Amino acid sequence: MTGFLGEYESTLDAKGRFLLPAAFKKQLPEDSNNRFVINRGFEKCLSLYPIASWEPIFAEISKLNDFDPKVREFRRYFLNGATITETDSAGRLLVPQNLKEYASLEKDIVLVAAVNKIEIWDKQKYAQFFESFSPDTFSHLAQQVMTGGAVNEGE
Repeated sequence: MTGFLGEYESTLDAKGRFLLPAAFKKQLPEDSNNRFVINRGFEKCLSLYPIASWEPIFAEISKLNDFDPKVREFRRYFLNGATITETDSAGRLLVPQNLKEYASLEKDIVLVAAVNKIEIWDKQKYAQFFESFSPDTFSHLAQQVMTGGAVNEGE
């Protein structure tokens, strides 16, 4: 399988470390060597990329035209805070302080599969995200994303 599935709760210790769930460890690409890049997500969460997933993304970003101001802006935002990390002898990963602050991570977190990466959310913020998302809203979003079609107002 290429990618991740699952959603797991974890906790940050006093030093900002968390244990990578065994179910995610089993899903890691063989060439990951327990090395990751942790980075800001598009929402107020963090993205944890196995190194094998990060390298092609970084290669694509590196090919973008540096003379385009939007490219430079995107690179600054996307790469800002990106940090290489690896599991320690106990299987824990360290979340840098600046990234903890960005995602408002305190203690209770949720690790969520997001295809080629794992999102790290504050448990309470993650719950709020889904409380504000109705099944009907999800259905319309799925129609737009999966079929490429606009949703009719009357539906």
